[in-house]
Amino acid sequence: MLKQGLEQKQTQRLSPLQIQTIKLIELPVQELEQRVREELNNNPVIDDTPQSGGDDSPKDVSISEMEEKETSGGSAEEAYSSYTDDDPTPYYNRSIRNWGKDERPEYNTFSVHQTFTQSLEEQLGFRHLTDHERTVASFIIGSLDDDGYLRRDLDSLVDDMAFRAGVETTEEEVERMLSVVQEFEPSGVGARNLRECLILQLEDKKRTPAVENALRILKDSFEDFSGRHFRQLMAKYHLSEDEMKDVLREIQRLNPHPGGQVEDSYEDRAQQIVPDFNLDYEGGEFILTMPRFSIPELRISHKYSEILETSRYSDKPEQKEAATFVKQKIDSAKWFIEALRQRQNTLESTMKAIVEYQKAYFADGDESSLRPMVLKDIAEMTGFDISTISRVVNSKYVETHFGIFPLKYFFSEGLENSDGEEVSTREIKKELKALVDAEDKHSPLTDDELVEALSAKGYKVARRTVAKYRALLDIPKARLRHSL
Repeated sequence: MLKQGLEQKQTQRLSPLQIQTIKLIELPVQELEQRVREELNNNPVIDDTPQSGGDDSPKDVSISEMEEKETSGGSAEEAYSSYTDDDPTPYYNRSIRNWGKDERPEYNTFSVHQTFTQSLEEQLGFRHLTDHERTVASFIIGSLDDDGYLRRDLDSLVDDMAFRAGVETTEEEVERMLSVVQEFEPSGVGARNLRECLILQLEDKKRTPAVENALRILKDSFEDFSGRHFRQLMAKYHLSEDEMKDVLREIQRLNPHPGGQVEDSYEDRAQQIVPDFNLDYEGGEFILTMPRFSIPELRISHKYSEILETSRYSDKPEQKEAATFVKQKIDSAKWFIEALRQRQNTLESTMKAIVEYQKAYFADGDESSLRPMVLKDIAEMTGFDISTISRVVNSKYVETHFGIFPLKYFFSEGLENSDGEEVSTREIKKELKALVDAEDKHSPLTDDELVEALSAKGYKVARRTVAKYRALLDIPKARLRHSL
């Protein structure tokens, strides 16, 4: 049975300005520049033309002037109608917006190297194959991961070639063409797993006793080798300790990621870091700045006040439509410019709070001076929500006199030491890594021994905490750190 009724609900809806601000806060400085350029291209009301200092120069409307006009009782349209312009230059020629991909030369990357795929395709061109075989081999090359591995089943490749490329083939032919690809440089390319990758590279090397022994071990006892059961391998293959060391040296020289040897010109794999903040320390004082780089000063163009003024009182439909369009663009421009201002204030307030909280660290860069700090601490200092602090911290960097760091670096939880003082977990991780680096690799420290060593240094840490931090630092278990 259907029933009708009224229900009252309270919902919170974000305003366009709040939505704009949230989106802009999340962007690092380089992405912010791109976003500003997009807005300049999409909204003709926004002007970024530098103003000359003369009194006779045309005057654009700033956001603060516009707000002052509106709060004093006038409408938005009246705020713009008070400005006149004698410049005959059409508004669409006022700004130069012919940016390239990046107008700052220091951001540009030039390369003459081949891509990984291009290198393999070129080698394929020198093989005597039928057109069909070449098509299959080329499809295999295109299916390789960035590190040079083929991590797809051969039967799925057969299906893909049939449905996506209209090429009929068999698993046997794909296997045969994969063998051809595996003969290409860099050695190890086209492997389906680490074991096969290492074996392919060893088979390309001169057959010395060490290489022969390494091949036997990888082909027949890979699991024992991965588990570092070296004594068992020595007994099984009748190897002396020196012979086993030669085997390890040969395998350690191999490249587990052959695809990484060839630079990809079309992907900037090394992320370029542009700091959002500069922090200097001079005379015992911190000086925080936020470089604008090529983010221009934005204003509301006065040109559109004329369009709005001449069309708002008109009875012509096309004039009313023009007035509506201009009003919408002006509102959008207001929200964007105000969102930029709020982003600037939010980022600056957050960074100042981080500097205040971590004064001792920023003075000398000593990691042991880092205080335990979580998002809530900075949220309470600034009055912002924790979610806002999280957005500010994400993908933002600060340049200090001792290096460039992501803002996330300064956040860590805390534990008590033997004196009851709270210390940063990062400090404990640093001590843990130092202990492992200094240990005797013939008898590496177990987790229990690491707990005792940290306790001797004044850090009260449980065994499960040591295991957790060890995993976070990519430090394997003691058995896997053992060497001959």
